[in-house]
Amino acid sequence: MNTPAKFLLVDDLPQNLLSLEAVLRRPDLELVKARSGDEALELLLHHDFALALIDVQMPGLNGFELAELMRGNERTKRIPIIFVTAGAHSSERRFQGYEVGAVDFIQKPIEAHILRSKADVFLEVYRQRQTLAEQRDLLQSQAQALQLADKRKDQFLAVLAHELRNPLAALQGGISLLRKGKTEEQAAQIGKLMQDQISHLSHLVDDLLDVSRITQGKIALRQNMFDLRDAVQSAVDMTRPAIDAKSHKVVVELPGHPCTTFADQVRITQCIANLLNNSAKYTQEGGQIKVELLNGDVYFQVTVLDNGLGLTQEASEAIFAMFAQVDSHREHSHGGLGIGLALVKQLIELHGGSITVQSDGPGRGSAFVLNLPKALNGGNELGF
Repeated sequence: MNTPAKFLLVDDLPQNLLSLEAVLRRPDLELVKARSGDEALELLLHHDFALALIDVQMPGLNGFELAELMRGNERTKRIPIIFVTAGAHSSERRFQGYEVGAVDFIQKPIEAHILRSKADVFLEVYRQRQTLAEQRDLLQSQAQALQLADKRKDQFLAVLAHELRNPLAALQGGISLLRKGKTEEQAAQIGKLMQDQISHLSHLVDDLLDVSRITQGKIALRQNMFDLRDAVQSAVDMTRPAIDAKSHKVVVELPGHPCTTFADQVRITQCIANLLNNSAKYTQEGGQIKVELLNGDVYFQVTVLDNGLGLTQEASEAIFAMFAQVDSHREHSHGGLGIGLALVKQLIELHGGSITVQSDGPGRGSAFVLNLPKALNGGNELGF
């Protein structure tokens, strides 16, 4: 339900305020009363009104003076004003009222159906103005999101071109060296370097294909029953070269009993390995990495914890977006395209799970947590 609109009722006589309230009362309307022009000015500072019904003859600040002050203020100058008057006024007096911003005059005694009809018009106008403002804000938000996505796309293409060029240049250089004739040992070293570059290219292409498949809804999960401990251990083994290259210490904590789940074992292993690779990249040499598997009531929880570069709150909220990279981490990315964590998020969500990140700030490490649904009854009914 929409938030009730507010009307401001201004009259120095309580019985007149009660009469206005009785005529205008409805569930979607909040009636705010003031017994003087000064009190009305105070209320105008704290509320957004759809309409002001103001008595002309009041002691102190009269209705015309109040209206003039309202028109001189940016916050209140667009509030429609209906003057409530006890007697007939000359054309000059009415002109004065319109000049200070009145949209209408209502004569006392008030005819209820006329006042309700006029109030309904201004209430509808106010609602339409609110709707337009919300649509404007939504369009602005969408435009900003598109601009950010376009910027990230451009950054991604620049990074992709760079990351594709480097291994291709290395491969071209390796071929040139082999053509010059090398010893068997030199040729083997060059061949290994070339194979590493081919593996890097294959990894980049695989990530790009996964992005495309997920975006188009064409990725197929090959689910089966397996022990999640095996996926964790496989992920650690897969990332061991990257971990050892920076002399990190890895601690793996697994339950002493099977953690059987129904999922795509290859994809789950890929997700955990991605998190471990990130920890290896973004942790200074000789760092600490811990992988922990917990058996919860509804979810298995895999946590990859490190004492690396850490994240700001802003980065923690944005890091799972496609092509997102933390500016202060770029020098450590070593070929990252900013799509790895987005892939992990989407793959885990396809399994009905989730991923979160926690960090106490830059330089204080990060903890990525995967929550993966357990198989029904822990798989016991299937004999696991």
